[in-house]
Amino acid sequence: MKQGKQTVVELLGHQGRYLVVDPDGSVRCGKPASVQQSQFLLELHRSGKWTLQLLDSKKYLESDGEDVFCVSRSPSPYQKWLPQLAMHVHIVLYNPTHQCYARADADLDRVWVDTPVPYLEECGFVLRFRNGMYHLETSSHKFVSRAEKLAKKPSAQTAFNLNLKPKCLAFLSDQDGCVLYPQDKRGRLCLGDNPKEKEEWFVIKRCPQWVSLKTKAKRYVSIICDMEVYAGSDKVTPKSVFHYEFDPDTSTVQLKTVNNHYLAQVRTSSLSWHRAALHESGTNFRALWHYGRIFLQAFNGRYLGTMPVGLVVANAMHPGPGEAFGVRLANRSFLVLRGRYGYVGSSACHDVLQCNLLDPDCIELLPCKPGIYHFQAHGRSFWSLSSDGTFRTWGKFALNFCLEIQGSNILAVLAPNGYYMRGDRSGTLLADSEEVTSECLWEF
Repeated sequence: MKQGKQTVVELLGHQGRYLVVDPDGSVRCGKPASVQQSQFLLELHRSGKWTLQLLDSKKYLESDGEDVFCVSRSPSPYQKWLPQLAMHVHIVLYNPTHQCYARADADLDRVWVDTPVPYLEECGFVLRFRNGMYHLETSSHKFVSRAEKLAKKPSAQTAFNLNLKPKCLAFLSDQDGCVLYPQDKRGRLCLGDNPKEKEEWFVIKRCPQWVSLKTKAKRYVSIICDMEVYAGSDKVTPKSVFHYEFDPDTSTVQLKTVNNHYLAQVRTSSLSWHRAALHESGTNFRALWHYGRIFLQAFNGRYLGTMPVGLVVANAMHPGPGEAFGVRLANRSFLVLRGRYGYVGSSACHDVLQCNLLDPDCIELLPCKPGIYHFQAHGRSFWSLSSDGTFRTWGKFALNFCLEIQGSNILAVLAPNGYYMRGDRSGTLLADSEEVTSECLWEF
């Protein structure tokens, strides 16, 4: 919220409780008796740190390393807080001034802010937090650097301060106060000290889930003829990529094109794309997963399939091989998985993969059959699966993993032994669940 030019905030936890200051200066989580207990004046510093001053008493929120309290009106170093984003680290960066997303160019080793719709894999970044600084990793695993070109490894040259304010608005700056912002006509992202008003600010968003759908005849569902939907292309194009949107209230999916149109059932059975309303019934499909393939049931109760000419229709009363679509993640060559207890990755303290890490591994995806992937570690060895359901990263042979999208940026992984992969409370990653439970759901 704003009060004039000042930023006034309330801090709300994931359990719905506010950070509250009691009259004696003690700090707790709960429901405030009045806004005077929970409203803070937020001040941003060049280092990316925050100070939070209780609006009513003008006392600063501070810590001695163990306890948090709010008793002093005099500024001190103990009152500066370094925010760390709690959101998933696989992100896209949207620049409101240019109305475009950032895109890494692996050939030229540069980043451009020039993409209106982030359906490309190159629009995804991993925001890594190390030693109080942030490193921006591209989809090709290079790093944005203070030099104009991308760096191969993280270093002091790739470390930035993240200057963050509410609504996930942020900009990256170096120790000298220079900031990253789009420059010249092409929107080249590089350091400078003279951005136009608010040009350096980006909105940090979750990396969206874009998919392609492949039929039994090995053709991709595409928008290729007027407004009708056909399965006629033998390769992925922008017209065969769809944003997979999940409605948790109805447990249905919607498929949106790059041009911001929704696929919808029209007339009796055929499909079309048009500017349908978000909650229009013809745009909602029920998804059934089967070993990495998906069956889509239209609102008339029938399943999508293809006619001999390739036209996609909702005709089948019961799903069969002709109604199964192979799903490929169109904008991901790797996964970053986060479960109930943390991120998935390897640890120097354990010889099996863990699920409770702060710094994740990137799991390289090698497409196999439609809907099936091989998991590869960063060192180019494959994931291996032991008889006890644990995983290691030094396998010599590729194993088949099936991905099932279960929500917005949520998936389940069916392991080669026929069990779902889950995160155990002990921190060990296991494949031993016969059904999808909360421990089997992974943010990606």
